[in-house]
Amino acid sequence: AVGVHTTQFAIREPRHGLYRPVLALAAETVRTALAKEPRPFVMVAGLAGRTEQAVAEAEIAKALGYDTGLLSLAAMPDATDSALIAHCRAVAEVMPLFGFYLQPAVGGRVLSYEFWREFAEIENVWAVKIAPFDRYRTLDAIRGIAESGRDDIALYTGNDDNIVSDLTGSFPVTVGRERKVRTFDGGLLGQWAVWTRAAVELLARCKLARAGDSVNASLLREGAELTDANAAIFDAAHAFSGCIPGIHEVLRRQGLLAGVWCLDTAERLSPGQESEITRVCRSYPSLADDLFVREHLESWLCP
Repeated sequence: AVGVHTTQFAIREPRHGLYRPVLALAAETVRTALAKEPRPFVMVAGLAGRTEQAVAEAEIAKALGYDTGLLSLAAMPDATDSALIAHCRAVAEVMPLFGFYLQPAVGGRVLSYEFWREFAEIENVWAVKIAPFDRYRTLDAIRGIAESGRDDIALYTGNDDNIVSDLTGSFPVTVGRERKVRTFDGGLLGQWAVWTRAAVELLARCKLARAGDSVNASLLREGAELTDANAAIFDAAHAFSGCIPGIHEVLRRQGLLAGVWCLDTAERLSPGQESEITRVCRSYPSLADDLFVREHLESWLCP
């Protein structure tokens, strides 16, 4: 998620030449890691801007070996559904699409059921990240995709305010006249930029709970704790303006970053956010992976 945020900042200023170097560095890092420990891995590039820019970025990403493009529609806030679909089709001609429902509070836009219904009919769509931070809009997207008849489009939750519920829940849909359910295949979450070891363990428990149809009270309680922690880290109290600095602050406390600086120097911790992060760290130590980080920090920083 941090990589996605960084890429999106870079592509706000494409003429500064940041986009290609950022993607190239990420791709090189992935390939180096996979050479040591081979495993299935999909490289996803962030794509943004109006059609000309998004297509150009897709061409760069494809040339660098990326598998699919996470396509933000934030640059087209007033476009009609038909204009958005034409835009998506143009990018899909270059590389497979990873749809992105970004919450309006951080620059996204409302996307209708009708949009998602037609978007799912684009053959080169592989997956969708659903992150409107809104239950009604989440259901609009799931229903639109499912009712297109496509069951091969992977769904990922980006709703950091409802992580456990999304990962353990099932969503009823009607395809033709048949009643079915869709579920999230995983999460693409900014919250997972911190406390990642604990997040991996949580995901495994969510999958087991859903498979056994046995979501217990303790898991739901942990979901509520995670929502509270996310509110502090993402700075929900100030419309998420301190989201990226909040992530950096947690990583700084663990020794993984030297400071909370952002590429956009105007992005800073909001008033009271630091104390809120302290509160949730003290309240929910089981959500963190501080011990795991301490055990590996020296080898990670001084390989």
